[in-house]
Amino acid sequence: MILQVSPGGTAYDIVLERGCLRRAGDLLDTSRKALVVTDDGVPRMYAEAAASQCREAEVFCVAQGEESKSFQTLESVLSRMLALGFSRGDCVIAVGGGVVGDLAGFAASVYMRGIDFYNIPTTVLSQVDSSVGGKTAINLDGVKNVVGAFHQPKKVLIDPDVLQTLPRRQIANGLAESVKMALTSDAALFDIIETGNITAQIDTIIERSLRIKAQVVTEDEKEQGLRRVLNFGHTIGHAIESFEGLHGLYHGECVALGMLPMTSDAVRARLVPVLQRLGLPTALNFEPERVMQAMLHDKKMQQGAVTAVYVDEVGSFRIEKTAPEALRKALEIIPRGERNA
Repeated sequence: MILQVSPGGTAYDIVLERGCLRRAGDLLDTSRKALVVTDDGVPRMYAEAAASQCREAEVFCVAQGEESKSFQTLESVLSRMLALGFSRGDCVIAVGGGVVGDLAGFAASVYMRGIDFYNIPTTVLSQVDSSVGGKTAINLDGVKNVVGAFHQPKKVLIDPDVLQTLPRRQIANGLAESVKMALTSDAALFDIIETGNITAQIDTIIERSLRIKAQVVTEDEKEQGLRRVLNFGHTIGHAIESFEGLHGLYHGECVALGMLPMTSDAVRARLVPVLQRLGLPTALNFEPERVMQAMLHDKKMQQGAVTAVYVDEVGSFRIEKTAPEALRKALEIIPRGERNA
């Protein structure tokens, strides 16, 4: 299956097909130098499969985790490209999750003012969300994604077969993003996640999530309007992640917690059992004031308010400016307790 994304008038394809990693040489322009960026948490065979189908390629492996989204790691990627004699006609291929995609995409965006970038996501989170849309970034001083650029991939290959090597917690981590999109935009998708067989229907979940993401980024490439809906759960989730992520919480787990205060009581009554079913947290011991400080540094904070997304009914949303004191009050909705996924 091929879905097309056309942000800013520049179209590219998302190929969703089991086994497409083995056909990367047919689906991508690999008749040039390629740096295949991956991390040490991704099975090496995936990066090597991509590299073996390129005319001239090197696998560049970074450390797993958010710490790799740094200036130091970015410099090491760029330095390797320079040492290999990369020109504007060469490319970067990301093989991994969201961290790899963000880092590799940003490196491609700044090397010689921009070279081609392909994304081959290997986690549920990156397959349903972060691999599409052109957001690339690194972190700075503990603030997520504060340095980055919009740099659209030339093509995205999504092979659900690679998910077989993922642990259950990583699958749940990614499904949090599908829950996000279902709550705001697709009541039928929420029903599937709520009552369906997740394993048997994972291809359908990925496809429906991608259709939402593709439509949104096509209509609003640089988050001037509709694309803000994709931030549902992230205003508070990113703030939690800034402080709590280093203590063992994944991105999707933080988003799961961040969705709870932004829903009506009726929606929350359905959401909590869904998160528990997936193995995502619905309670956390955290320091509200520290989380508030992170929110005050959020990119969405403008003129003393945050543009936040709320869901009052499954499948629909509203966006409104929210004052910091209202967000501080919303934090109290998250139950205190040990991570209870």
